[in-house]
Amino acid sequence: MEFEIKPVLPEDHDWLLDIVRGWGAEFIVTRGRKVYPTEIEGFYALSTEGERVGLVTFEVIGDQCEIVTLDAFAKWSGIGTALMDHVRQVVQSQGCKRLWLITTNDNVDAIRFYQKRGFRWAATHIGALEYSRQIKPTIPLTGFYDIPLHDEIEFEMMLD
Repeated sequence: MEFEIKPVLPEDHDWLLDIVRGWGAEFIVTRGRKVYPTEIEGFYALSTEGERVGLVTFEVIGDQCEIVTLDAFAKWSGIGTALMDHVRQVVQSQGCKRLWLITTNDNVDAIRFYQKRGFRWAATHIGALEYSRQIKPTIPLTGFYDIPLHDEIEFEMMLD
């Protein structure tokens, strides 16, 4: 699939909000805090047919960048890799030293994806989702492959 990477602009707000609401709220919970993807930076992949086929949002704080969301709407086509690489290049050029993200213990496809792209398993936050459900009650009890959702897994990539 051919696509190009575009920045998320204010006119993309409604589209982005529809995607995030599909995950149960207008915000994401990461490490015990709410992050609103519509209020941070992002990029999307646009196919040659004019269809948005992927999204990444991220937040830079100091010299660290957290990938808040990453979604390829057409799996196994290089979209997620391209979006991740684009963010890495952009934030590295801005002086970021660490790129990191959180996923959940059930997301085995993402765990594989991040490790194959050079991320290291930095921490396991045992029981973090019990706290996250107090902030976002729509977080389900089970996730992918009917795996019980309990823990947050932190991945990181140190940037040169």
